[in-house]
Amino acid sequence: MSTDISERLSSLATKIIQQRDSIETEEATKNAFVMPFISLVLGYDVFNPNEVVPEFTADVGIKKGEKIDYAIVKDGDVQILIECKHIGAPLDIKHASQLFRYFAVAHARIAVLTNGDEYQFFTDLEAPNKMDEKPFLEIKISDLDTVLIPELRKLTKDAFDLDSIISAAEELKYVGQLKRVLAAQFATPDAEWIRFLTGRVYEGPITQRVREQFSVLVEKAGKQFLNDRVNDRLKAALGGQAPQSDDQSVSSPEASEHAAEAAVENMDDAAEDNGIVTTLEEVEGFQIVRAITCSEVAPQRIVQRDTKSYFGVLLDDNNRRPIARLRFNTSQKYIGLFDEDKNETRYPIDTLDEIYNYADQLRATVHYYD
Repeated sequence: MSTDISERLSSLATKIIQQRDSIETEEATKNAFVMPFISLVLGYDVFNPNEVVPEFTADVGIKKGEKIDYAIVKDGDVQILIECKHIGAPLDIKHASQLFRYFAVAHARIAVLTNGDEYQFFTDLEAPNKMDEKPFLEIKISDLDTVLIPELRKLTKDAFDLDSIISAAEELKYVGQLKRVLAAQFATPDAEWIRFLTGRVYEGPITQRVREQFSVLVEKAGKQFLNDRVNDRLKAALGGQAPQSDDQSVSSPEASEHAAEAAVENMDDAAEDNGIVTTLEEVEGFQIVRAITCSEVAPQRIVQRDTKSYFGVLLDDNNRRPIARLRFNTSQKYIGLFDEDKNETRYPIDTLDEIYNYADQLRATVHYYD
């Protein structure tokens, strides 16, 4: 396929954000969102029954004529089963009984439960030929964690490698679950977590008074720990040793200057206890701007950065390369656009769709920096 998977995902995210409110049935969800996911993102021909079988049927015990929404065929074998729900419907594994029954009969190794925006991917890590009750991968197209894109790429027609998918599934499953557990404990520590940590630092008897005291202290310590880790990385950037990611380093003078500049801004926000609230409307606006500008540059170069006064859209996560500012914090919404000298002009908008009226200006802005 000619375009990168991240660009195709971004395009589908925009479509979901724009159209989800007008989708009223499960069938409409499949047509509007799931079939484009199978076709545009995964790369399978939805009109070729040798690749995608809609309403896939196989007799399961005494259950005759039950259907699964889609079966994806690769190398002559059913590899992926997909069960669909209405857009916005909660994905409850209890409502995926067909997936459980068909998983073993069809000899598929990958099962997918989706509502057109959220996707849960299952395999048989716990028992051979029996679908796990917990997914090994969860994504939301309209709010995608880009770290997961390489894992999704393994499921595409051109890159499909079942052994690679299965070998990565166990780590993905448990790392994802551990991250959710840790996030929950840092946000609202439970009694067991409090008792465990208290026992590591307090030598006296753990009475009710001590438990109450440490309930507050553990939550406070958790938040301070996270802030300290962030500030350590920011201080490194200010000291000329910009923190490096796993796959790239910041080495150019411009990049180092940008890292320090970002660090100052972020440290100021941290000192004020952040107070920034990113709204769904701002995220949707960002997706539209990215969908427009990704025709000019790779979509991963279009980055969001929220502040207290506006929601910024930047090229290369560089404050010196603003593409737009979404000012949605007042009753009258504005989109701020930039000229070649980086002067901002604010234009009032009433709906997010009006951002498309400024598509030419947004595309032109990207080229000011390249």
